[in-house]
Amino acid sequence: MKPTSMNSAFGNTRNRSPYLAASSGMCSLCAEDCDSLCELGLAAVRGAQTVYPTTTGANQVASEKQYPLDFSAFNINGRVFGALGAAADAEQAGIFSVGLGVEYGQRHPVKLAMPIILPALIKLNWRDYFGGAAMAGVTCMVGEDAKSKDPGLRVENGRITDFPFLGDILDSFARYDRGYGQIVPQCNVEDDLLGVPEIAVQKYGARAIEFKFGQAAKGTQPANRLPDLKTALARQQLGGLVRPDPSDPEVQRAWEEGVCPNFYLYGRLPMWDEDFFARRLAGLRALGLQNVYFKMAGYDPADMERVLRIACAQQVDMVTFDCAGGGSGYSPCKMMNEWGRPAVLLERQLLDILNRLQAEGLALPAVSIAGGFASEDQVFKALAFGNGQVKAVGLCRAPMAAAMRGASVGAAVRSGHVPAQLAAYGSTVEELFADLPDLRALYGKAANDFSPGAIGVFSYLNKIAFGLRHFAALNRKFDVGYLDRSDLVPLTAEAATLL
Repeated sequence: MKPTSMNSAFGNTRNRSPYLAASSGMCSLCAEDCDSLCELGLAAVRGAQTVYPTTTGANQVASEKQYPLDFSAFNINGRVFGALGAAADAEQAGIFSVGLGVEYGQRHPVKLAMPIILPALIKLNWRDYFGGAAMAGVTCMVGEDAKSKDPGLRVENGRITDFPFLGDILDSFARYDRGYGQIVPQCNVEDDLLGVPEIAVQKYGARAIEFKFGQAAKGTQPANRLPDLKTALARQQLGGLVRPDPSDPEVQRAWEEGVCPNFYLYGRLPMWDEDFFARRLAGLRALGLQNVYFKMAGYDPADMERVLRIACAQQVDMVTFDCAGGGSGYSPCKMMNEWGRPAVLLERQLLDILNRLQAEGLALPAVSIAGGFASEDQVFKALAFGNGQVKAVGLCRAPMAAAMRGASVGAAVRSGHVPAQLAAYGSTVEELFADLPDLRALYGKAANDFSPGAIGVFSYLNKIAFGLRHFAALNRKFDVGYLDRSDLVPLTAEAATLL
């Protein structure tokens, strides 16, 4: 395992010395005249702000920890006899015969063109992130608290009455929708209290909502420092939980006298239970809600099981379990690194719970796994390890990176300055984006005018699909539904105990 250090991209910090105290991560010789900036030095100046990344903004941030056991402890098996899911005929059984389609949904089935979902984001190049998801035929989630980014938001008597930004978000998927996947607004406690599900369904035509219990990079809700009393009051008036209370006359007096502590906007922790969801989902379904999703993470196993039991009882369509190793934006630095279970451990524990519930005769929701996945080998391993009970894998930071890179390449084409590394492939969008013909096959020549960022997301996911087909065919399995643990080869004795 990587030794502890005070180096991190979270705050652009680094140790001065290569000689570290193994347990603390401090330089073994901490010099009085140090001119470097480690985590301690940054905290000495920025204090509580360094619990969160100081480098957040127009970028993505994720776990830096090297876990002692992950999917790299497994290789992929291979076979040379037979064919599952295709005729045992060399003319028919090949990579192009591998079926990647998945269907889930208790009441209203949803089809995926491949076993992938794009978990919740609402930062950076979100238009192309969602647009590319529709092109690739996968489900995508809209990040919680999208309302805070809408200058046109209107709230009356504690309920949202106008949320035009949400209409733009949903349209970014709808304009490319080809009948696969769906776009799903995510809902935290504040979103729910302000009526985001109602306005999403009734005014903007959302068909699905995801209720967020937590995620593996951010198991608690964030605490955002607010700059002044005016901002604190404004956020409180929109239903936010602000500490200290900016409406308290004593707090206002302290602010005027210059002795008021920092204001923080804190996201409420969900206190949802079985009774809440029985009432809430019945009401939303009566309004037209079709599909329900839960977002969960590697909390205590008893909590994992309880959420799944609620999902079974309420016919929830999909529960996404977020594993340690992911992250995207504003999550506590140490929480990204030091809480939760890496995917292989969470998935193993999760499958024990699913098998137990299935033995009781319960109808299970579809389950997806997210957290640190970026390539087709990782996706294959997660699906195979899931033994048919993991329907999809969540890819988040990687497709957003593709959205940003695709957009930047498009801008370079327009400016006539294609990056040198790509110039060998051409100088136009048509020459550079090699999978554009596949998009034209789906949408016709209109695809020529699609956003390069969305084309980038589609191309990246097309690469994932193409790679998955190779690994599945390697194991003579011509549908992802046949993948199981026999397709994995443990590389360590500890890994072998998990199969």
